[in-house]
Amino acid sequence: MKEISAGGVVYRTRSEQLEIQLIQDRYGKVSLAKGKMEPGETIEQTALREIVEETGIRGRIVAPINVIHYQYEHAEHGTVDKEVHYYLVEAEEGELQAQVEEIRGVNWYNPDEAWQLQQESGYDNNDDIVHGAFSLLGIRT
Repeated sequence: MKEISAGGVVYRTRSEQLEIQLIQDRYGKVSLAKGKMEPGETIEQTALREIVEETGIRGRIVAPINVIHYQYEHAEHGTVDKEVHYYLVEAEEGELQAQVEEIRGVNWYNPDEAWQLQQESGYDNNDDIVHGAFSLLGIRT
């Protein structure tokens, strides 16, 4: 079985300071807003919808970052081939509000804090995604 998800590295500029959005997932790990594609959606629509649902922030896609692939075991479907498309997304409106059914929390961080949190308690396969977003934004890690 194949499953497609999409999400993004969301950023904003506040008082000339760039901020990066990170979530804390249901397992307590630092991550990025993402979720499964629904019938009739494009991958880009999935990314933007999931960001709004999980974090309360509406944004616009600036650029694709990368696609990661991995497998996991599902109780009913067996081995699932997972494909996750990530985009750089500029926040446009909304207030942070974690979707508590899906995640534990969401917050804005300066780039140094975001990178440190990713390194300390993020998923290894997100390192390249965050690094890719930083490169697009002209941030050096």
